[in-house]
Amino acid sequence: MQLIPTGRNGIWRLYNVMDDKLLSLQLDISTKRFCGCSKGWLIGVDESFTVTLINPLFRLKGTRKREKSIIRLPPLNPASWGGSGPGVFDCNYGVHKATISADPILHANDCIVLVIYEDSCRLAFIRLNKDTTWTYFEHAGGIYEIVHIRDKFYAIDNLSQLLSFDMTARFDSDIKLLGREIPQETFKKLYLVNLNEKELLMVERYIEHDFEVAFKRVTTKFEVFKFDYDKCKWIKKKSLGDFALFLGDNSSIAVLASSISGCQSDCIYFNHDFERMTAITFGNRGPHDFGVYDLKTRTFNFRPYSKVAMSMMKKSLRPPIWFVPNFQL
Repeated sequence: MQLIPTGRNGIWRLYNVMDDKLLSLQLDISTKRFCGCSKGWLIGVDESFTVTLINPLFRLKGTRKREKSIIRLPPLNPASWGGSGPGVFDCNYGVHKATISADPILHANDCIVLVIYEDSCRLAFIRLNKDTTWTYFEHAGGIYEIVHIRDKFYAIDNLSQLLSFDMTARFDSDIKLLGREIPQETFKKLYLVNLNEKELLMVERYIEHDFEVAFKRVTTKFEVFKFDYDKCKWIKKKSLGDFALFLGDNSSIAVLASSISGCQSDCIYFNHDFERMTAITFGNRGPHDFGVYDLKTRTFNFRPYSKVAMSMMKKSLRPPIWFVPNFQL
């Protein structure tokens, strides 16, 4: 599903992409900016730099689990901000992207929240039920993408290098360099994807901009790579098999297409997502770069959603976010 902002502060709607149905349910989940969605939980941050975990399904009126729908974490306050925080970054409130290692209710003692915060894209983490403050550490190149697989976090830095750090009884912040990606001249974004808790994928999204037409951007191509742990190198994949990928401001998602009615295998569903530097320079102009990319035929469908859903998306400056409900709670 997608969570789509309605244009009214804090009100979002659920949209079932596969059935092309906009659900009547309305979710009041505040005016926070969402910087990730993982394990069925949204990760939001507000103007006070307070990070919050939100379960949208628990926010529905009448649910008996509403009191468990929000987990508030301490505000981010790294020494590098000098006590003021990145006030100019109103569009993202200090956090670029975030993810969690486990469900914060079902596996609270194993849940670690990892964020990329805006001072040169550094990392901060906090362990639920263990820490009362954030721990900050940095990598010289800055971090732009993160994902969790098994007991490790993996990250991509601004040199397109793959890094890893272990998750054991204590957090080991010693960052290890695993592999390098070949630099390209074309502008692109990189995504890391957890495939069945086994394979690590990297997706290259090639984007063209037209800064003279209201900051217009369009996705032109995707390339997919699988990481070879033994050789520490990326191997290009020509097919996803029966899988489909979902990319955006969420933690990137891989699903078995045959298990979901209407889902197209070997395809990449993509949303317009937040661009840190262009938003700072040109302002946030609203989402418009959506589509489905068929990896086999190398073709795009740039009108994958109904007119009603597209109209709602364009009413707000905030991009929609992919959401996989967790029905175990």
